[in-house]
Amino acid sequence: METQRAPAYYVWGPDHQARGPAELPALVSDARQGRLTADTWVYRDDARAWRRAADWPELKPLLGPRAPAAPASGLTPEQLRRIKIFAELDHAQLATLLHYLEPVEARQFSVLFRKGDPGDAMYSVLAGEVRAREITAGQERTLFTLTAGDSFGELALLIEGERASDVVANTDTRLLRLPAAAFARIVQEEPSLAAPLLLAVARTLAHRARALGERLVADLTLAQVAGGISV
Repeated sequence: METQRAPAYYVWGPDHQARGPAELPALVSDARQGRLTADTWVYRDDARAWRRAADWPELKPLLGPRAPAAPASGLTPEQLRRIKIFAELDHAQLATLLHYLEPVEARQFSVLFRKGDPGDAMYSVLAGEVRAREITAGQERTLFTLTAGDSFGELALLIEGERASDVVANTDTRLLRLPAAAFARIVQEEPSLAAPLLLAVARTLAHRARALGERLVADLTLAQVAGGISV
């Protein structure tokens, strides 16, 4: 009578190498000691498949369902949808994104960053109002004003560079900060979120570039007319 062989397991380690073969008792011991988590990838040779450890029936009772940590912002996905740049993301994508965002409180007249500072994050306004300003020869000029639902600093997610202007809180303001480092983690860890988020950022930058181009053309036309030059 043929004896059924116990399956062999391989574990995908943090060094991106497969460790094994190992038998089930070894994995049970690792799970009990915290060396094997619910999200660790495990290969079972008889099934010829890789699955997360918690998805194998023999390991699931040891690991159990893992509830995600509450996002630092304390917001819900539907509240996050009020931010224009995130409006097209679905519920699951918004729920994932919340875990990468950092809440920021800015008091009235405080400076979030100054022209020339490193661009290292995108900001979204939850409540309140901020303005981008430029100071030349001691005179301040407001470039634009942003209120709840608006975002700024998107370019910092894509390239390293310096801030183009100061940003100041006109009122007590609540914001969400998405660091460039967190965005890089999203690309690596959450590809189903990275693609639509990157598309939303690209569309925002494209619309802004078009509006700026149209404004420059209008200003140039006005200047030519005022100077008596035919266009």
